[in-house]
Amino acid sequence: MPLLQSPTDDAVWRAGVLDDVVAVLACPHCGADLDRTGNSLRCAANHVFDIARQGYVSLLPGGTKVVGDTAAMVAARADFLAAGHYAPIADAVAGELADVEGCVVDIGAGTGYYLARALEGSNRVGLALDVSKYASRRAAKAHPRMGAAVADAWQTLPVRTGAASAVLNVFAPRNAAEMHRVLRPDGRLVVVVPNGDHLADLVSALGLLKVDERKQERLTEQLADHFDLIAQRTCEFRLSLGEPEAAAVVAMGPSAWHADPESLRAQIAALPKPLAPTASVTVGSYRPRHLSPGQNP
Repeated sequence: MPLLQSPTDDAVWRAGVLDDVVAVLACPHCGADLDRTGNSLRCAANHVFDIARQGYVSLLPGGTKVVGDTAAMVAARADFLAAGHYAPIADAVAGELADVEGCVVDIGAGTGYYLARALEGSNRVGLALDVSKYASRRAAKAHPRMGAAVADAWQTLPVRTGAASAVLNVFAPRNAAEMHRVLRPDGRLVVVVPNGDHLADLVSALGLLKVDERKQERLTEQLADHFDLIAQRTCEFRLSLGEPEAAAVVAMGPSAWHADPESLRAQIAALPKPLAPTASVTVGSYRPRHLSPGQNP
């Protein structure tokens, strides 16, 4: 696939943006391989999925009803990440994949920010999966070697078994069995979770949803049957936020479902300046376990 000349050329995006990753996709209805014909993906059983004008494809099984991030949440996240506030996290994720070749699948990819950084300076290709069509629209155009599909992390992923060289999971739901299934036996899983004191000052001052103190413990429990930990490190750094950026932090996360925008703006305006909360996350790298016959994949 030739590199895209212009991110505004919708015809090019529709015709070619998924070509680099079609080889790893699977039909969400029957699990068969998918091939592209024109602006559609089709399997041997003649299940057809149209590529949207924005360059992504929905691979949700028929009848699936899920609630993904809204257009406003995605826009807030895109602006915040584009400003580079979480660049140290993106760099840490990319560093874990420095020696990986092949296809990287990002589950819960959002706008594709972390996956795009992981593809830079390499020949890797990437597949961004997210349940939000608004996020997938942006991810489809985040990098010329990235394709994007709408998919539910809690269902069977529309990815061929053993097709991924690496799987990313950054602030996203974790379906250990499915992450294990799509990974090659020698593949790598990189997981990023917030620590208990992530943005603690801002969370406390604004009465936001707190990070579960057992987050890391629950992560270990979730992955224990399918993955072994290779390496783990804390990525911690101080942020410098204006009032719009602080509002974006709330608007792009789970607290957005509960916060009143007007009240939030007033609360942020009343906070002592500068706003300098500490970001604190754990970046873990895992290898898939060999499962004995009879174990769930």
